[in-house]
Amino acid sequence: MYKEIETKSEKKSTLIKTIGLTFAFALVFIFGLNIGNGKIRAGDSLKLVQNNSNGSLPADLDYSSVESLYDSLKKTYDGDLEETKLMDGIKKGLVEASGDKYTEYLTTKESQEFEESLNGTFSGIGAELSKEENAIVIVAPISGFPAEEAGLRAKDVIIKINDENALDISVSEAVTKIRGPEGTNVKLTIVRDSKEELEFDITRQQIKIPSVEFEVTDDIGYIKISRFAEDTEQLAQKAAEEFKANNVVGIVLDLRNDPGGLLDASVDVSSLWLDRDKVVLEEKRGGETIKTYRSKGGNILGGIPTVVLINEGSASASEITAGALRDHGVAILMGQKSFGKGSVQQVTPLNAGGTLKVTIAKWFTPNGRNINEEGIEPDQKVEITDENLKNKQDPQKDAAFGYLKK
Repeated sequence: MYKEIETKSEKKSTLIKTIGLTFAFALVFIFGLNIGNGKIRAGDSLKLVQNNSNGSLPADLDYSSVESLYDSLKKTYDGDLEETKLMDGIKKGLVEASGDKYTEYLTTKESQEFEESLNGTFSGIGAELSKEENAIVIVAPISGFPAEEAGLRAKDVIIKINDENALDISVSEAVTKIRGPEGTNVKLTIVRDSKEELEFDITRQQIKIPSVEFEVTDDIGYIKISRFAEDTEQLAQKAAEEFKANNVVGIVLDLRNDPGGLLDASVDVSSLWLDRDKVVLEEKRGGETIKTYRSKGGNILGGIPTVVLINEGSASASEITAGALRDHGVAILMGQKSFGKGSVQQVTPLNAGGTLKVTIAKWFTPNGRNINEEGIEPDQKVEITDENLKNKQDPQKDAAFGYLKK
């Protein structure tokens, strides 16, 4: 998953942003929409990039061997070489040598796609991607869009894109291959549950994803957050006010297949239930807490029984909210185990073009748990079967409503 979490004080002109996707993001990507796992933050980001454990490295690398390799390649290669691609290849290789799947160099084109994804509008199929080992994995198909309608699921592993090998490519490369003009098709070959190979031919469409939808049914307030975006605080506040005006007896907060988004938005949403100054999450670097995010008060929904729905597509910022509400005892979790994205990435546009996305910290729930690679287990596990999906049934949502009506 790569759009993530941004503080309100941060302006769009800020050059250094911090994200923890999300899923992703992984910092994970949406097949054309990168949101997800993390946060974007300014202000103290510069001090966060300092890492004393790398102090033994030289101030500058010796590129003589790279220059020698370049000279040999230029002289002997039977084909046309492009300087831009060679430079991008050097930068990608340097960053990938970190061995961290969320640390990545984005080319100028990939950076533009990243910026477009911040707006929540894109032409694609509507699913979020992450990388696990050498494979591209679906974090979450977005509800109501082509990926979900075609039958793709969280944890599906993409092995081919348009019949081309998709192993050992980056998430950004996968996003570029999957994206395309509205109305065109992309063919995905996936492996499900490590055994079943399936093919999907999916038509791309222009997708505008509302971050929040809500309604009141049978005195229960239902709010679904598809991503934590710039408009999430305002829309969630509006939903909360309507729930209070209708004297709801319970609330279902649906964070399923929510890859994450803006960190401030996850803090704002959590604050609808929490008293002022409660810990929402802590960021730690090398075991040391470097920043604590606290609720802002105005807990308009405090005291109203609440169920949070999560699944394997719930990542990063959605895991932050789910973890905070449960740790403080204001909600129970239902559904399936969440994705498990507990690291923070910083995004820095580079002067020569392109962008560096690098892991700088890990985040922890109020009770001190880092869920990276583990996810959050629900209090009540409710699964959705193939038959449920085929018949458009939602036993998880039904279970949440049933619990609140008791």
